[in-house]
Parts: sequence; C-alpha cells; structure tokens
Amino acid sequence: MTSIELPPIGIAGLGIYIPSTVLTGQEIAARADLPEFVVLDKMGIHQVHLAGPDDTVTAMASQAGQRALDMAGLDAKDVDLIVYHGSEYKDHIVWSAASKIQNLLGATNAAAFEMYALCAGAPIAYKAVRDMMRLDPRLQNVLLVSASRENDLIDFSNGRTRFMFNFGAGGGALLFQRGLDRNLVLESSIRTDGTLADTVVMTPAEEGIALLPSEMGTLHGRLDVQNADYMGERLGEVSLGRFVEVITEAIELSGYTLADLRFLGITHMKASFYREILGAVGLTPEQSVYLQDYGHIQSVDQPLALELGLAQGKIKPGDLIVLAGAGTGYTWSATAFRWG
Repeated sequence: MTSIELPPIGIAGLGIYIPSTVLTGQEIAARADLPEFVVLDKMGIHQVHLAGPDDTVTAMASQAGQRALDMAGLDAKDVDLIVYHGSEYKDHIVWSAASKIQNLLGATNAAAFEMYALCAGAPIAYKAVRDMMRLDPRLQNVLLVSASRENDLIDFSNGRTRFMFNFGAGGGALLFQRGLDRNLVLESSIRTDGTLADTVVMTPAEEGIALLPSEMGTLHGRLDVQNADYMGERLGEVSLGRFVEVITEAIELSGYTLADLRFLGITHMKASFYREILGAVGLTPEQSVYLQDYGHIQSVDQPLALELGLAQGKIKPGDLIVLAGAGTGYTWSATAFRWG
C-alpha cells in the first residue's frame, strides 16, 4: 500500500489582546482576606487583567484574531475556517461565539464553529485543527481564537475557589497555514480523569453574575467547588504525572525525546507546582515564562506564553517547544512544535 505524504501545518500568525485594567495581587489579597505573601509568592499572582464593559469574549477574541491575521499578512477573507476554543462564559448562553467572531472580523468566506475543553482546550484544538487541515486541502488558512473573562465568576470570599483567584481576562489567536514549512505544529497528547468531573461547577447565587436575564427574573451564578477534599487529594496524586505524561508523549510522537525540549509554555498555576513541573521535564525557569503578571486566562495562556517566550528571546529558531494545559473535568493536554 502506498503511503500518503501529508503536508506540513505551520503557524503563520500569532495575536494577543489583553485589557488595560489591572487588579493587583495586593488587591486580591485584601478582597480574599489573605496575607499578601500568599497571593504574591505562593499563588504567584502579581496582577491579573480585568475586562472592560466592551471586552466581551467575542470582542477580545476578534482583536487577537485580527493581530494574528496582520502578522500573517492575510486578509480576513483569506480564512477558510474559524475555530473558537475559549470560555463557555460568552456574550450569551447556548450561542455560537464563533459565528459572531466571523462577522466581527469580516471573514465572510470562513465557516465557523466551537470546540470546548475548558482550560485544556488549546492543545486539543491544535491537534484537531492540524489533523483536519492535513487531510482537507480546502483548509488552507484556519484561525484558532480563544478568550476568557471568567474572573467575573469568582467570589473572593469563597475559600473553596482559592485556586481560581488567578483568573484574568484576555484573548489569543493562532493562524494555522497548510503547507507552511516553519513553526511546525507537531503531535499532541491528552489524558482525562473523569473521577474529577463534578468537582468544579457553576452554582446558583443570590447575587453576582447575571447569567440569564429574562422576563421571569435573572439567574445568577458563581464558580464553586464540590467535594474539595477529594479534588485536592486526587490532584495531588496524579497531576504532576499527567503533565509529564502528556508533555513526554507529544514530544515522542513527534520523533524527539524529552532531552530535546527547549521551551515550555504552560497554564498559570501556583509557583511551587510550576517549578516542580519544569524540573520534572528537565527545564529551568529560563526555558519557560511564568504568567504572574497575567494570571490564568483559560485557553489564552498558551498563545500568550508563546508570544512572551518569543519577545523575551527564550524561543530560538529550530527549538522544540511544547504548549500544555490542564482543565477541570479533569483533562491534561500538550502539543509539540518545531519553531522557526
């Protein structure tokens, strides 16, 4: 049987949008009634960015998408497909953000749909889109966009949600191009532990975010944690191993070894665990970026880490890099890239 040679898929454009308003770590500590050193040093939050009244999820994703198109030197009408893989807390519920982004960008030739895997969504979207593009010659340019403002959903008086106090706002985008032989999108890996599926959920609240305004009244809600003791115990048992597994497998499926890894862009998390992951995959902090000035912006963390790594000179031509994440549910994911 004759094998089919599949075309390369490369990153032609990268875009980030971050709102200008900030909430400092000191302000978070005051709101949460925590010592400042706990927020600044242990949780690793120097500041997060807050969305303004016009910073809807679709607006932020579209801003990032336009910047990715500008970097690629493409017009929005050159895009064949838009895939939104950001927060489900969108402009409206039971609604397609991807269609609105298509309209905001003027990408009138593009189909648009959504994928969702919470904070593990970016590498999963990278895998799905890369595989689609390799097999479908109609998909020459695909824009992957994400955005989040889930910090709206956090109650700083609820200690159960403390690990989510790092939530911030922003948008990110990557432009994948079929046949582009640089900034190559390589292989991915995914692991899921469904025993944690019901631990982080939206719960009704007497006040807070209006999720569903209607003539029948307004449903309010906040993110909350159920069975917090089990969640903490289980993640302590498996999370480091799962991160190392997906990072290692993505690299090995791409034809390399862990020793070839030169940069890791990963979800924001508490500082000690971040350093533990770096050590476990043989990297130093100089081979990664820690998002202490942005916090955790769901699936924006990965393109943001990539942009910061490039800006800081930590990613060089020819480097093997990995972008990784984890999301409640609980799923861990990673995608390898050959940069340059």
